[in-house]
Amino acid sequence: MEHVNEYKGEEKMIRQRLATLILGGLVCMTGCEEESNCYRPDYSPPAVPRGVTSVTGDREVYLFWYPNAEYDLAGYNVYVGDEPDGYYMLVGSTPSANFVDHDVINGRTYYYAVSAYDEDGNESELSYDMVFDTPRPEGWGAKLWNLHTFPNDAGYDFAAHRVVPYSDMQSDIWLEFDDGIPFIWRANRATDIQDYGYMSSIDEINYAPESGWIQMDWLELVSGHGYIVWTDDNHFAKFHVTYVGENSITFDWAYQVDPGNPELKLIMKRSQDPTVHSE
Repeated sequence: MEHVNEYKGEEKMIRQRLATLILGGLVCMTGCEEESNCYRPDYSPPAVPRGVTSVTGDREVYLFWYPNAEYDLAGYNVYVGDEPDGYYMLVGSTPSANFVDHDVINGRTYYYAVSAYDEDGNESELSYDMVFDTPRPEGWGAKLWNLHTFPNDAGYDFAAHRVVPYSDMQSDIWLEFDDGIPFIWRANRATDIQDYGYMSSIDEINYAPESGWIQMDWLELVSGHGYIVWTDDNHFAKFHVTYVGENSITFDWAYQVDPGNPELKLIMKRSQDPTVHSE
C-alpha cells in the first residue's frame, strides 16, 4: 500500500508540473512580462534587401544583392514582372544573396525585385532598387582570318552568330592584317564600332555608350581589348579579343537581339512599389 501511495504522489507531482508549464505557456502567449524564458511569436519581417543588381546572360539572368544580417533569416524570394510597376510573380527562392533565372527568353525584358523572409515566415517588402534585364545570345572562341589569306572566313555576322565571307551582305565586321597588324573593318558606313579598352572578361562591358564611335572605317585590334559594334539594322554587339595570331584572331562575343536596346545591365528606381501577384 505504501508503494501505491508513493506512486500516486509522484503522479500528482508530475501532473502539477505539467499544469504549471501549460499555464505558464498560456500566460506567456497572452503577454506575460515576468517569465523570461517564455516563447513569444515573431511578427517582425527582415529588412528589405538592398543593392540588387543583375548580369545579363544567354537565356539566363544573374541577380546579386547585399546579404541581410538578421539571425533568424531563412532566405529570399525573387519576383519577376513584365513592367516596372505592374504585377510581380514569384520566380524562385534562395538561401543565398544571389539567384539565376533560367526561365527567360533572349530579347525579352524582365523586371526583378527581391524580398527577405525569416524562420517564422515573416516576409519583407520588395526591394526598392529594382533591376530590368534583357538576356541575349553569346559565344566564345569565335575565329576570324585575314581576308588576304582566307577571305571566306574573314567576316562575322552577329545576328546569325557565324563566320561569313568578308564581302557577304550580312557581314557586320571583317578582319585584315596589314604588315602583321590586325585591323577590324566595319562592313558598311551605317555600322559603327569603338574600342572599349583593356578588360579581363567580356562581362565588363555592360552597355553600349552613346558616344565614342570611330569616324574611320577601320580600327586596330589589340589582344585583351573589348569592342562594341552598332550594326546597320540597329542592334548592339560586343566582342573581346582573347588571342591575336599571325594571321587570325580569336574572340568572345555577345549580341543584343532586342532592336535599339544598348543595355546589358541597368539599375533603376521604381516610381511606386510593385504589386505581388500570387496566381
